[in-house]
Amino acid sequence: MAKKNNKDKQEKERITILVSEDTKNRWLDFSKNKNYSTLSKLIRKSVESYIESSLRPSPVTTISKLSHNLKQPLTAIKGFSHLLIENYKSKLDWGILSKIKEVYDQSLILEGIIANTLGDYQQESVEYDILLVDDDVSTNKVLLDFFQIKGFTCKDVVSGSETFKELEVYRPKLILLDILLPDVNGYEICRKIKLDDRYKDIYVFYITAVPGNEVRAKIKETMADGYFLKPFNFLEFEKLFNLL
Repeated sequence: MAKKNNKDKQEKERITILVSEDTKNRWLDFSKNKNYSTLSKLIRKSVESYIESSLRPSPVTTISKLSHNLKQPLTAIKGFSHLLIENYKSKLDWGILSKIKEVYDQSLILEGIIANTLGDYQQESVEYDILLVDDDVSTNKVLLDFFQIKGFTCKDVVSGSETFKELEVYRPKLILLDILLPDVNGYEICRKIKLDDRYKDIYVFYITAVPGNEVRAKIKETMADGYFLKPFNFLEFEKLFNLL
């Protein structure tokens, strides 16, 4: 038995830690409050806990992955149901249409739950393909659904000031920009983007109900890459896919 004890002693090694008097007193007070008999026991327990916690996936990583896994199928459900309502509401039986509307409404509820529950863990900078700038929320929603169904990621804002705040965080590949906005008009926004070396390579296309002849007259001056007139012909958006 004595031999075993001697072997245990030989396998242990003393480690000396130099700390200030204040730190030592804090540790002693903590040990006393937590019923650790010695500082050595507190330090051993602290080191073991730190190692174990560092080996576990971080909550941010885990929750971000959970959020992604929930939002991916939800995007398809929300997008398809919304497009069915918008494109076929005059052709579908009312009973079928009401069921599709119920699916869409439930997808909005679930989207809100995900955002409220997991939103605090989302990173400030999120990568996406297209920035939508339009103060008409319904237009943004339709375009979000359309492009997401096609496999592209989007973010939407409703003003010029928000546009430039967003560009400070992340630069998308494409901006779809309304012309009549509540603060700065789209022409000025586009001109400012194209004159800035940080943003000039971003494709900018107007989305607008302004007459086409007016928009065409502004294309060269504002250096925009093109335009789409409302109400949209969604087939025309397919020429953007090669840019993404």
